[in-house]
Amino acid sequence: MEAFTDGPFAPPTPARIVRRAVPEPADGGAARLRALVARTAHADEPAFEDLYRATADTVHGLVLRVVRDHAQAEEVLQETFWQVWREAPRYRPGRGEVLPWILTLAHRRAVDRVRSAQAAADRDRAVAVRAYAPVFDEVADRVEGNLDRDRVRRALAALSDVQRECLLLVYFGGCTQAQAAAVTGAPLGTVKTRIRDALSRLRRHLGDLPEAPSLRHACPPTGPRRQAVGSHP
Repeated sequence: MEAFTDGPFAPPTPARIVRRAVPEPADGGAARLRALVARTAHADEPAFEDLYRATADTVHGLVLRVVRDHAQAEEVLQETFWQVWREAPRYRPGRGEVLPWILTLAHRRAVDRVRSAQAAADRDRAVAVRAYAPVFDEVADRVEGNLDRDRVRRALAALSDVQRECLLLVYFGGCTQAQAAAVTGAPLGTVKTRIRDALSRLRRHLGDLPEAPSLRHACPPTGPRRQAVGSHP
């Protein structure tokens, strides 16, 4: 079948096939779809077009429920039917009917699209957070108030690298503790422990450091926030 895509039997572009409702007899629809797939396996373009028209709306509805974006759903739909064209020779009626087979292909592609979009968003956010590396003077300016800048600098320098990283991500990078765990690759419990120990050490050095909630209130997060896939601002 791979040869068909390279030779004179290139499949019709699904996007150019006009979707029209194709009446299906109550007792013959599944058999007709099996016949269309069998003909598609032999590079029968009219059969492929009929198969597309008979199933595209149902497939599109499933994909849209997964990706929740019309443009993405259209792209996944086209990719799914290209896969149907390529894999039609491998379809075996004994393993299931045509429509569930196509829906399975579409669902896998839709889930992959969502995961890919989320992974890209996570990577962009991680890069942005790591790029936000305030120098000690900037951190001191944020919490200085009644504290001496040199004391803040020395106190932060006394923290371990991992403690300081977690503290800066949460209190000055706009991350939640769970997001800091994702950025650093450390378990959430470890991040919580590092932050707790860091605050304890800062209090010992500074004496009058506010409790964590007050510090959080005084220094509101400024870093980028993760936006769920499919959500709107």
